Amino acid sequence: MNWRAISFDWNQVRAFLATAEEGSLSAAARALGSTQPTLGRQVTALEEALGVTLFERSGRSLVMTTAGHDLLEHVKAMGDAASRISMVASGQSQDVAGKVTITASELFAAGLLPAIVQKLRSEAPGIEIEVVASDRLEDLTRRDADIAIRHVRPDQPDLIARQLTNFTASFYASSAYIAQNGRPETADDVAGHQFIGPRDTAQMLAILAGMGIIIAPDQFKTTSDSGFVMLEMMRAGLGITVLPDRVWPDTGGVERVLTQVDPISFPVWLATHRELKTSRRIRTVFDALAIGLSGVRTGPMA
Repeated sequence: MNWRAISFDWNQVRAFLATAEEGSLSAAARALGSTQPTLGRQVTALEEALGVTLFERSGRSLVMTTAGHDLLEHVKAMGDAASRISMVASGQSQDVAGKVTITASELFAAGLLPAIVQKLRSEAPGIEIEVVASDRLEDLTRRDADIAIRHVRPDQPDLIARQLTNFTASFYASSAYIAQNGRPETADDVAGHQFIGPRDTAQMLAILAGMGIIIAPDQFKTTSDSGFVMLEMMRAGLGITVLPDRVWPDTGGVERVLTQVDPISFPVWLATHRELKTSRRIRTVFDALAIGLSGVRTGPMA
């Protein structure tokens, strides 16, 4: 490692990360138990050490620059690593105990959580995990769950939210459906094909229209708000559906269609209560989810 190339210290990095995640110097100061002038000096020192501008200052507001966004992804990884190091160094891995409830969509819960929970349990065996497969944002505000994995940013003021890696979704159909109905490749090939979607077909039609894919409402022959139901209906040959890429483990007998259409990109957010700042068990699970989900390979399946 080129130690001489490292011209900043961790306090500066932590100040930048807290400011970026909390949205302002004052909020970051409260989160870190510091003062706004101190954090301002640390962020400025980091900018000077790196020779870049991380925030544009407009009155009392801060707007992150392109260089700031580029650095943020690397700094988040440093923050996750620092949290892990602190936990291991203080022996908290063995001491953290209790139940933590995670809510996620059905496909994310079944496709991604088992491996993450397995690793978490090996590091913190006292943790008990309960999974609620649901898309309801109100799960957290009603205290039905401690941590939520969501695809939109929660707007409830009492929640802490963190955006992770973007995932993609593509169009899929069973091999049997393709053999019987043909393989659509472009947006112009959708006429005459049957689709499977959520019960709110108006929202889905609007999203697809924005992508240049014009589908008549009566082409949605099967609808459900359950990701698993849509997956199994597609497997049964009932039509084409949009599913997140690389989430469901069994892809046998399923093929990607409309390959000339760009995949749909969507964010993944972690949200939890303010208790994250004081509960070691929730912080442990939150950090494990952040690391595990950020490391998932994304992009369409072949």
